[in-house]
Amino acid sequence: MKKLLLRRDVPKLGHVGDIVEVSEGYARNYLVPHHLAVEPTRVNLKAIEDEKKRAEAMRIAQRHQLESRVEAMANVEVTIAAAANEEGHLYGSVGPREIAVALREEGYDIEASQVRLHHPIRQLDSVMVPVVFADDLSTEVKVWVVRERASEALDVEEAPAEDHPQAEDPMQEAPDHGGSEPPNESQS
Repeated sequence: MKKLLLRRDVPKLGHVGDIVEVSEGYARNYLVPHHLAVEPTRVNLKAIEDEKKRAEAMRIAQRHQLESRVEAMANVEVTIAAAANEEGHLYGSVGPREIAVALREEGYDIEASQVRLHHPIRQLDSVMVPVVFADDLSTEVKVWVVRERASEALDVEEAPAEDHPQAEDPMQEAPDHGGSEPPNESQS
């Protein structure tokens, strides 16, 4: 195990200025080459103090932003239309990606990784789905999965018959394009 001083916040490891103990390989292959950590010497500890204060101020600002996003999403409901059979079972499923897209369409900046859905939704239903912003900041969103209207899909596929030109009657005479009859030549 190796002790390192963090230069940046590393999720699930620590914040700027923390001295952490990690495996040799993690230190050598990831933290040090990506400039996320350094050896905890006196010089490095002194140099990191300013970065530590800036990082703390940035964390507080981000925390306030996340708290306001959680408050804005209180009582949010989204509706997702999906193809389903007569019994209400979906032909596919609704997962975190579809829920995140529906939330983005409503104006909420959510990534699929923030939507914590234990099992994909496979039937027409309404489900309370947790959306996690931080380990201790989350909210729930009500997701309505409704039947996709079949008439909308058919309207797109079929166009009015007037728009299509009528096919010519195959029995009408076709123009002569040098067909199989030899030209009539007169002999003199």
